[in-house]
Amino acid sequence: MTTTTTTSATARRASGAAPGRLPGAWTLGLHRGVLELKQFFRRREQVVFTFAFPVVFLALFASIFRDDVRGAGVTASQLYAAAMIASGVMSTSFQSLGVSIALERDEKVLRRLRGTPMPPAAYFLGKLWLVLVSGIAETVLLLVVGTALFDLDLPTGAATWLTFAWVLALGLTGCALLGIAISSVPRSGKSATSVVVLPFLVLQFISGVFISIDTLPDWMLTVGALFPLKWMCQGFRGVFLPDSAAVLEQAGSWEYGRIALVLGAWCVGGLVLCLLTFRWKSRRDG
Repeated sequence: MTTTTTTSATARRASGAAPGRLPGAWTLGLHRGVLELKQFFRRREQVVFTFAFPVVFLALFASIFRDDVRGAGVTASQLYAAAMIASGVMSTSFQSLGVSIALERDEKVLRRLRGTPMPPAAYFLGKLWLVLVSGIAETVLLLVVGTALFDLDLPTGAATWLTFAWVLALGLTGCALLGIAISSVPRSGKSATSVVVLPFLVLQFISGVFISIDTLPDWMLTVGALFPLKWMCQGFRGVFLPDSAAVLEQAGSWEYGRIALVLGAWCVGGLVLCLLTFRWKSRRDG
């Protein structure tokens, strides 16, 4: 009894909780986020794949297609560099969470966590901390590669950096919530990669990541516009490319208001989807 009491008191002091009171969801979520980051960076293959995937595709496409884009005042490699930042954001949020949570559910990790006193919100906060840190790290890496090798120009004004910040924040949040929601679709952890990666790959083609937006058929543009990736690509192109490149967009402008509206709607809609679809147990467990 004495040992248990001492251990509990030590845990409360480590988490910053007052004596006799359990730490709140925010504090536990922060500690859970630290744990998620440690687990993530200990899996070297996962780290390499997550960070290298967008960089490799950026290097391939931007190296193959380097010609000037007629009437836009930019090169094709600059277009790819700007759009690939959005792909990297979705890779570290939607794809990463969609696969990892499905695996944790299949391995009964979620079921065991649900049986502990930890508030459910702390688990999701931990995942969001993981997405925030890895998403920012991926973005910085792509910016370094884009500016060093493919002539991507960094913004010089505070207003442009502010635009970059809110597009990144809304994009990360919306894609993370969508990743949590889609994690309930795979029937098992083994099928999670196929279920999550395939739609992500298709979205990259119809959202202006691999193919210039002005060459896509209208029906593809309509489908792509339903999802956040297309709007993140457009927002980042507006941040890193000159105004002359806006002629390549479907509306002929950057449409920052619509970008904010769609990404904000995905944050709200993604939260609703999570609340309606998330399961702590796999289908085999009932």
